[in-house]
Amino acid sequence: MKSLQSLIRQSALILMAALLLVFSVLTYAGGDALLRRFVDGRLFGLAETMAKILEQHPNIIESSGEEYARAAEVIRDKNDEREVTHSLRIFSPDGRLVWKSPNAVAQTPVPDHVFEQVRLGNSLYKTAETLDGRWSVRQLFVPIPRQGPVRHVLQAEASLLLYRETLIGLVILLTLGSGTILFVAWIGSGWLAKKVLTPIEVLSAGAETISEADLGKRLTLDSPYQEFRRLTQAFNSVMDRFQRSGETQRRFCDIAAHEMKTPLTILQGNLDVALMKARTTEEYREALINNLEQVGRLIALTRSLLTLANFTSGKPPVHLVPLALEPMIQDIVDELTPLADDRRITLSFESQSVPPVLGDAQWLKQALINLLDNALHYTPSGGAVTVHLQAVREGVAVAVEDTGHGIEPEHLPHLFERFYRTDWARAKDAGGTGLGLPIVKEIAEAHGGTISVTSQVDKGSVFTLRLPVPAHQTIQT
Repeated sequence: MKSLQSLIRQSALILMAALLLVFSVLTYAGGDALLRRFVDGRLFGLAETMAKILEQHPNIIESSGEEYARAAEVIRDKNDEREVTHSLRIFSPDGRLVWKSPNAVAQTPVPDHVFEQVRLGNSLYKTAETLDGRWSVRQLFVPIPRQGPVRHVLQAEASLLLYRETLIGLVILLTLGSGTILFVAWIGSGWLAKKVLTPIEVLSAGAETISEADLGKRLTLDSPYQEFRRLTQAFNSVMDRFQRSGETQRRFCDIAAHEMKTPLTILQGNLDVALMKARTTEEYREALINNLEQVGRLIALTRSLLTLANFTSGKPPVHLVPLALEPMIQDIVDELTPLADDRRITLSFESQSVPPVLGDAQWLKQALINLLDNALHYTPSGGAVTVHLQAVREGVAVAVEDTGHGIEPEHLPHLFERFYRTDWARAKDAGGTGLGLPIVKEIAEAHGGTISVTSQVDKGSVFTLRLPVPAHQTIQT
């Protein structure tokens, strides 16, 4: 596995090397162009000066050449002779050598096409090698006179030895400079990577020491950098959620085990009593009926636990499609009306025109049945349960209102907690599981909605399920 520190150092080195390579190439190209321009400029100045002298004194070529040689000595540089800094030659238009300066070095013959270009009145630059091949020279061919028929061709040349040595020195300087910069970049990137990654190593070491028994432990990091502070806060926030989830899990398991213990104990007791001595058929029948009730209670509890487990997983088991609530609620009310009539409770449905919601019919039906079952269960004979369907600003609201005992204010914040049951509810029905309302809450949240309750003791309660509608729907209130 690669180290992040090595990756940072390698990336910094590669990036710096690429930048230095581009910089060196551009610098070399620019230096080469400037040096060549400088050489060409000096050649042009020398050629222009000599061309003017020849145009003003055309007979100087027929002389012994001593005066011209002295003029050339005045113009050319006095640098080291081995560089052959500048030299001059004069050719006839057909390419015959007429005169050359004393320091002119033997060179390869001038191609005919050069003289053809000059005879047309053009000046021409050319790079050539000396005859012995030791160095290169830069040449400029100029027609004389500059205007009119060409009588002579002036060749001014300069050695490129200093030019080459300058470029070699530039390459050496760029190489040494780049190597030094890369070395410093390697050392500096290592220091920077260590400085940056030290807080992460501290966090990693602290995280490794946290065990299941130390879920309350939190990491602290004294760093001046905002990013590391955010990382520490994010880790601690995750630990907070993990701790709360773990505590909820343990509490859930403890309560679930407690709830299952009661019917299992009753089952075992009934079986033990039934097996202690011979019983009549009626006594065995009574024992079996009693055990069957406890088995039903265990099945209901198990089913509810499985439902909650599905909804608390990463992806709730809902398939959202456009759904009309009014016919679905009317069907539920019609199904439960016989049960309400048996208990002498008035069950009614009041509806307004509402838009469709995005919902899963199966689970929304389960949520509404849970709410209505609770309302019918805790409403006394002669009472009423009413289902209201109406549009609200945030979507659609389904309210289940009853005229039952009501709920004490201290119990309202805990009604949707798993296995939570009020003392009055436990006294009225020992067979409940305390999971009906938590299941309603999970279904509502899986649909992007909410569930809430308002209640007054001895007057009744109202459980309100709110569901959002698609964005393109218009809510009329």
